[in-house]
Amino acid sequence: MNTTPSSNQYASQAEPPGRALVLGGGGSTGNAWLIGVLAGLADAGVDVTRAGRVIGTSAGSTAAAQISGATPAGLYAAILDSPLPPQRGTANGQAAVRPVSDQLERTGRIIAAAKDAADMRRRMGAAALDLADGFDASERWRATVAARLPAADWPQHELLITAVDAGTGEPVVFSRHSGVDLVDAVAASCASGFAYGIGSNRYIDGGYRRNENADLAAGCGRVLVLSPFGGRTRMPLEWDMQLAAQVNELRAGGSVVETLIPDTGSEHMFGANAMDLSLRPAAARTGYTQGKSLAGRLAGFWN
Repeated sequence: MNTTPSSNQYASQAEPPGRALVLGGGGSTGNAWLIGVLAGLADAGVDVTRAGRVIGTSAGSTAAAQISGATPAGLYAAILDSPLPPQRGTANGQAAVRPVSDQLERTGRIIAAAKDAADMRRRMGAAALDLADGFDASERWRATVAARLPAADWPQHELLITAVDAGTGEPVVFSRHSGVDLVDAVAASCASGFAYGIGSNRYIDGGYRRNENADLAAGCGRVLVLSPFGGRTRMPLEWDMQLAAQVNELRAGGSVVETLIPDTGSEHMFGANAMDLSLRPAAARTGYTQGKSLAGRLAGFWN
C-alpha cells in the first residue's frame, strides 16, 4: 500500500466528491485475495464496498458483481468453506501451470508483435476469434459465471465492467445502462483465451483495455485500487497500461488515490498459479489479514 497521509492531510486537499473502488484482474487466486481484503477491511470498520462507483476487470469484475449481492464476510467464508480441490501437480509436487504458461507465451508473442495498445487489442481479438472458430464455449462459460454470482441483476450503484470487442479491438465498458445482463458483462470481462459471445458480438478480457482500468474512476474524490498483480504489466511501459500511469492521471485530475497490492511473500499465489483453485483459501486469508491490518490507516482516507 502507498504511504497514507493523515486524515487531516486528506481533509485539507481540494478534491471532487465521491468514492470509487477499483478491483483489478488476477485469476482465481486474485479474486480470492480481493474478497479477503474487502472482508478484512469491513471487519475492521472500513466498508469500501459502499463506494458510489465500483470498477471491475476480469477476476475483479466477478468480485465487483459478488459484493453487489452479498457481504464480504459471507463471500470470504464461502471461499474458506468450499471443498479444497487437490492441488494440480506433477510427480515432483510442483503445481501444474502448463495451460496458463501456454496462454502467457501465446499472448506474449502477440504483445511483442504489436506496434501499440490499439494494435495489440486487435491482434488479441483476432487470435481469440481464431481459437473459437467452430467451437463456442460461451454458453458453458456463462453458466459457470452465473453460479459464482449471488445476484443476477445490476446494482443501483454505478458498476462498470470492462471488456474489449474481439472484432474491432475497441475497449468496452458495460454498465446497467448498456442493455447487457450482468452475468454476460462479467463473463465477457473474464474471457481469457477465447472470445465470449453476447448477441452477434464477441468480447475478450477487460484487462486488455488497461491492466486495472483505474482511469474509469476519474471525477471521484477518493479512489482505492486493489491490484492482485501488484500493479505490474506485461505491456511496454510507453503504452501507459500500467497502474502507475493510471494513478498519475487520476491524481492530475484531483483525485486522492491509494493502492493495495499483495504482501511480499505471497507472489507464488498469482501469475502462473493464478488459476490454481487449491490456492484460493490461502490467497483469501492473506488478503483478509492484509485488509484488517491496514484498515486503521485507510480509515482516514476513506471515511
